[in-house]
Amino acid sequence: MSSSDPTDHALAAIASILDHPETHRDPPKTVVDEKPAIGLLAEADGYHKVGPGPLDAVRFKWAVRRADNGGYYVDETVGEHSRPVVTGPMSPAEAIRLVDARETEARLNYEALRSEMKRRNNREY
Repeated sequence: MSSSDPTDHALAAIASILDHPETHRDPPKTVVDEKPAIGLLAEADGYHKVGPGPLDAVRFKWAVRRADNGGYYVDETVGEHSRPVVTGPMSPAEAIRLVDARETEARLNYEALRSEMKRRNNREY
């Protein structure tokens, strides 16, 4: 592997962002009063979003489900084969806001990573 291997640059950029995540952007702000992305809260069951990225194996996914007890839960997974991290119970509106906030944060992190990789790539050549 040569010293100018693009993989090395990508890994270095990822490590740099993970070492100093807040130096590249302000953290996303969650607005509590914001209306849910969908009109009817009854439609919260099944509401889902998928995070950005070129590889499905490392892409985050969030899904709202309604339990038998009437509470709403958010299942967060990475890729196809991970066990979900479950958050809840909560109201339908809270579940939708959580999914939206997590997807927004993932998108911002992904864009920051892409920008940093481009910046480092341009600087090194």
